Amino acid sequence: MKPDGGNLIGFGSSGPGGTVFKAFNPATGAQIEPGFASAEAADVERAVQLAAEAAPALARLPGRKRHEFLRRIADSLEAKSADLVARAMLETGLPEARLKGEVARTAGQLRLYGEAAERGDWLDARIETAQPQRQPLPKPDHRSMRRAIGPVVVFGSSNFPFAYSVAGGDTASAFAAGCPVIVKAHPAHPGTGELVGRLIGHAVRDCGLPEGTFSLLFDAGFAVGQALVRHPAVKALGFTGSLKGGRALADLAAARPEPIPVYAEMGSINPVFLLPGAIAERRAALVEGLYTSSLAGVGQFCTNPGLIVLLRTPEAEQFVQELAARLSATLEGMMLTPGIKNAFVAGTTARATQPGVRVIARGNASSVCSAAPVWFETDAKFFAGNPTLSEEIFGPSSLVVWCRDRGELLAVARSLEGSLTASLHAAAGEARELGELVEVLAAKAGRVILNGYPTGLEVSPAIVHAGPYPATSDGGRSTSVGTRALERWARLVCYQGFADELLPPELQNANPLGLRRLVNGEWASGAI
Repeated sequence: MKPDGGNLIGFGSSGPGGTVFKAFNPATGAQIEPGFASAEAADVERAVQLAAEAAPALARLPGRKRHEFLRRIADSLEAKSADLVARAMLETGLPEARLKGEVARTAGQLRLYGEAAERGDWLDARIETAQPQRQPLPKPDHRSMRRAIGPVVVFGSSNFPFAYSVAGGDTASAFAAGCPVIVKAHPAHPGTGELVGRLIGHAVRDCGLPEGTFSLLFDAGFAVGQALVRHPAVKALGFTGSLKGGRALADLAAARPEPIPVYAEMGSINPVFLLPGAIAERRAALVEGLYTSSLAGVGQFCTNPGLIVLLRTPEAEQFVQELAARLSATLEGMMLTPGIKNAFVAGTTARATQPGVRVIARGNASSVCSAAPVWFETDAKFFAGNPTLSEEIFGPSSLVVWCRDRGELLAVARSLEGSLTASLHAAAGEARELGELVEVLAAKAGRVILNGYPTGLEVSPAIVHAGPYPATSDGGRSTSVGTRALERWARLVCYQGFADELLPPELQNANPLGLRRLVNGEWASGAI
């Protein structure tokens, strides 16, 4: 498999297109063939119109058919894994083992969402049968469920070329919910995106789905993304990236004559709180665990720990000294793009010049697209007076905050903005003291972790990958990972007074799909 640089619009490709750009190999500094043509206005219009035409048929598609479609994509990804990984290695500089694992995760995620679509519990079907004799007023028959919202636009991420990109979680969950998808490919790995997009297109054909089920558009800048957001036929957006980018899309969507939801995963510092008993009990293990988690992906995961909060004790000072020594001896790692590397350098340089902040570890980086750890420390009082210290630095950097007592530690926790995760390490004897801190952290993060690390996200029906703003644009009321992700791409509809044969199958008396439904206040899986 080799990319050819064309936009994928339904079952066809675009013409010559606009501005041509090429991928960049972060390991060698060289551009990679072929050139990719930025989509033009006519391409955007064609992709959206096809999606709008496909939307009604996809919304009616039974869950088992959606499951079959998602399984077909997953099988294709695994069958072509070698080609996909080879291209992704060129465009991202990520190691082969990491990318193979990401392909497997993406395939598993597709199957999980397909299973959820077929099972149908996410629809939340509810039925209240009529009681015409009820006093003082008759009760009408009314039934409700979630229905697909319509065409969804997904913006691929830079740091996960498979799991959060063309066939990633946003795309997979939107397909599972019955929505057509237009992906705006990330320019950092366009060849990988095209190869994955072609596999999705083949699956659309093989499953007999409408042409507008899927399209993939390229762009060297922002015009295509902005045009997609503004198009009146687009009904929702999915985004994984920076706070600046996510906020710009959310503001643009809110300014439309018909505002639409934007599910953007943005900045997160993922604080880690270390209590004295944990450090005394397992200091060496904590050094290793925190070192590994903070440097996973060269600090370019959305869940890397960016803030370490602890009480100043002799054992804690020894812990930080040992961790700093490990970090300072760490070799440079490859960043995904020169832009990300430059932003990392700018962020760490600015932080290093702040009074009250001290560099405690700095590795050496020499190549154009590499970075080494840069860690800082400050005290709780200075942290509280400097909001910029709560901002994410994307890359291998974290800030240690020293607290004098538990009161200051709680004050730091209360001052934090929203994050995807918050972690807490405590000894068994400290468990009874955790209540207040856990409650504070639960108000600040979508996933609270005890004696573990935020990296290594488990994809499951129970997982939550979200958090209050600025972690996500919707304040953490949804999740981008796990089967609840389907709920983002649907809206609730109630049918009142309908004859049984006019209802969607999900709400009919015979329950032909075998769904678990809430009938007159009780859960049931059979017919009424």
